[in-house]
Amino acid sequence: MLFNRVRFWGILLLLFVYLVGILVLSVISLHDNKHGRYRNGVEVTHQHLSKSKNFDFGIPGFRSPSRRSKINWCADLRYIDPPGETIALASFPGSGNTWLRYLLQQATGLFTGSVYKDYGLLKNGFPAESVLNGSVLVVKTHEWGPKSRNKFSKAILLVRAPAASIQAEFNRQSGGHIGFASPDRYKRMRGRYWQQFVTDKLNGWQQMNLDWLYNFTGPTHVIFYEQLVDNVEHTLRTVMAFVGVRVDEGLVQCAMERKEGIYRRKKRAVNFDPYTEKMKERIKEVQEKVYGAIYNLAAPATS
Repeated sequence: MLFNRVRFWGILLLLFVYLVGILVLSVISLHDNKHGRYRNGVEVTHQHLSKSKNFDFGIPGFRSPSRRSKINWCADLRYIDPPGETIALASFPGSGNTWLRYLLQQATGLFTGSVYKDYGLLKNGFPAESVLNGSVLVVKTHEWGPKSRNKFSKAILLVRAPAASIQAEFNRQSGGHIGFASPDRYKRMRGRYWQQFVTDKLNGWQQMNLDWLYNFTGPTHVIFYEQLVDNVEHTLRTVMAFVGVRVDEGLVQCAMERKEGIYRRKKRAVNFDPYTEKMKERIKEVQEKVYGAIYNLAAPATS
């Protein structure tokens, strides 16, 4: 008798806990639906939610409405069909690679690719990030060595003076593609951080440029960033001739009207020189070595 009574009350207790659990879950679900079904006054259906999961990362021919570029393009960008040669746009970081890609896309209406997947560029004007084949006009790379070079049949080598490129890369790492490093960044660890940065990047600048100059066996077109700045249209036309793309005069003129774009860092005056005399001496020595190699090996390609 006692056993039956205990079992009876035990069953009632379990039933009560079960009903309370259902009630709590119902309240939570109702709360989520109330706050989750509407976004900015618009009902969010399963269809809307599924669309938000679509990402157009490197998918040819697809562009999500939520990822429209901030750039006003001269023409709708497209892939090369059928694909052609895979052409490198090689440069040391901070040498203007992204700006030249922007100019080429404006002047040709063709996508440019990259060995990287920079999500900032991917969402703002370069949907062919990470595309590394002949369906894009050129492929951005800062790499060197056999594995990096062997992916390409032709190469454009964009060279910028080391002092300017190193500082541009320092700015990029500190403030993004168009931002700047604060004065405090140069003084970090009593200046030792900046000093080591210059040493490492200068060695990389020399190795990268000499590797492409001496070891890449395909046709190479060498241009200087300073040359591009001084005469944008002429330099752009030489690049287009080298890659073998048909020149559309309307697009070229449109590109000249929009040549600054959003990916060329504006000049900003600084109230100090970040380079010491010792740094300048070393930079000059390395620059003369690389420029001497360019003039000896690639002078015909830069004319």
